[in-house]
Amino acid sequence: MTALTAPRPALAGVRITFPRVVRSEWIKLTSLRSTAWSLALILLIGVGFAAILAATIDMVDGVPDDGASAQTVTLSVITIGFTMGQLVAAVLGALSLGGEYATGMVRSTFAAVPRRLPVLWAKAVVLFATVTVVGALTAFASWAATYGMLDAKGLASPLDGELALALVGGSVYLGLVAVFALGVAAAVRSSAGSIAFALGILLVLPTLVMVLGSAVEWVADVQPYLLPNAGDDMFSIAPAGGVEEGSLALPVAALVATAWTAASLAVGALVLRGRDV
Repeated sequence: MTALTAPRPALAGVRITFPRVVRSEWIKLTSLRSTAWSLALILLIGVGFAAILAATIDMVDGVPDDGASAQTVTLSVITIGFTMGQLVAAVLGALSLGGEYATGMVRSTFAAVPRRLPVLWAKAVVLFATVTVVGALTAFASWAATYGMLDAKGLASPLDGELALALVGGSVYLGLVAVFALGVAAAVRSSAGSIAFALGILLVLPTLVMVLGSAVEWVADVQPYLLPNAGDDMFSIAPAGGVEEGSLALPVAALVATAWTAASLAVGALVLRGRDV
């Protein structure tokens, strides 16, 4: 006679640890075609726009039309792609969670990790690391690709400490934008809605504040603390006389951008814990 035994749970003895959740989210992110296209687009936009600008800079008596220094010109050329790249980073961040809501895959994700919040933190870690690394690769590849063209015009700048720090700051900003959009997706639970909201913060809000600021003084004072404006200051080099009026020092700008990202994640976490899938 055969003895019957109770079926053994498939996950018996398996602990859900944060490193395992991070690994799972890394696999999910890198297996999506949208991720590959988005990261490639950040790289192509960054290097492509930098090369175009470097090739078309107007010169007057051996210096740029606006009299900018070689270091300023080099930085402007290299970081021109960051303005477009931040939009791609925001879309990628929104899709990383909004896409799971759209396909229903989020149910399986939260069934495997019932506490939910570790999933959000893991996605944030993976997104930030991935986009920041690609941003840095884009920045330094842009410098290498345009150095010869700028050198021929006497405008090339070596990769010194100030320039390198600005490029790292811009790369970190792209990572923060992606995580900001992730937090929005956690709160909105929709790909289209989170993309629209994130792009509104990056594109519409600065314009609105600038228009209102011309009539209301305190609104103008808020302008440097907007996410995209703080991002601009993260990949800028302060002039010799100090930080210009209406701008933030790099450490302050980094704190402001981080605060925007943290606020987005906090709201997303509250919604994630308080609502059913």
